[in-house]
Amino acid sequence: MVVIVDTVSTTPVRPRHPEKVNRPDALSPPKPDWIRVRAPTTRGYADTRNIVKENGLVTVCEEAGCPNIGECWDKKHATFMIMGDTCTRACAFCNVKTGMPAALDATEPEHVAEATFKLGLKHVVVTSVDRDDLADGGARHFAQTIRAIRARCPDTTIEILTPDFLRKDGALEIVATAKPDVFNHNLETVPSRYLSVRPGARYFHSIRLLQRVKEIDPTIFTKSGIMVGLGEERHEVLQVMDDLRSADVDFLTIGQYLQPTRKHHAVMRYVTPDEFAGYEKVAYTKGFLMVSASPLTRSSHHAGEDFERLQAARAALPQ
Repeated sequence: MVVIVDTVSTTPVRPRHPEKVNRPDALSPPKPDWIRVRAPTTRGYADTRNIVKENGLVTVCEEAGCPNIGECWDKKHATFMIMGDTCTRACAFCNVKTGMPAALDATEPEHVAEATFKLGLKHVVVTSVDRDDLADGGARHFAQTIRAIRARCPDTTIEILTPDFLRKDGALEIVATAKPDVFNHNLETVPSRYLSVRPGARYFHSIRLLQRVKEIDPTIFTKSGIMVGLGEERHEVLQVMDDLRSADVDFLTIGQYLQPTRKHHAVMRYVTPDEFAGYEKVAYTKGFLMVSASPLTRSSHHAGEDFERLQAARAALPQ
């Protein structure tokens, strides 16, 4: 008997991160016990997954390999990722697929709105891949999605997590004037780590973007977050807090960086829960209305509950 193996006509599988394929493996230390989470197996998780798939949507929960997906999806909390599943940048920390994205789906805003309705979300989080290929970086698509959710779910509050719209004049203004309730843009790391962790971005551009949101509409809550464990020093984290407060940012998140694959940036250190508690205490003394700092903190984790606390904190401020 002869077995013929066709090695010519079969289309090869494109790697998820082609720019990282030839990099040497970066080894991280073993995860400590406080990082471990249970695999998602609940009925609520399955129901959420079905609604996401039925509407042809992408979630950052899946694409970025979020460790909290089981907990959030069990409660029917999903973070929608618009404008496709392929990012035009190749950050060293991120698990989202990289390459040249497909054209925008004009029906996507309506599908996001419908999924928001079916999940019964009181607070929805919408993020996106970077779309440097688009003239406005996808700003109009963000605005259309916000308006579609408002029309379908008028009582739902909306949080967006945007790219930096670098070199896209007027893009930020398009998104901010659509009036999301929370405008989130993550710094991701301290300035000294940008070249190796977030080389396509500019730290002070991101600070200015957050500041500009408040200039356009002071009623919009602003939010930003960083990862730790990438080689930063404590004093650098404290400086980031000061920079964000100078831009009048309301909400800070700090979480542990986790390495998606061996081709991504290594974890340099696992920060202890006590250190996270210390960061949270310092951040509140610097004037943030809301702080979430823990090993498993992520931008949209407990976003609905945190939004209610944000509102309460603002209402308690001296008039």
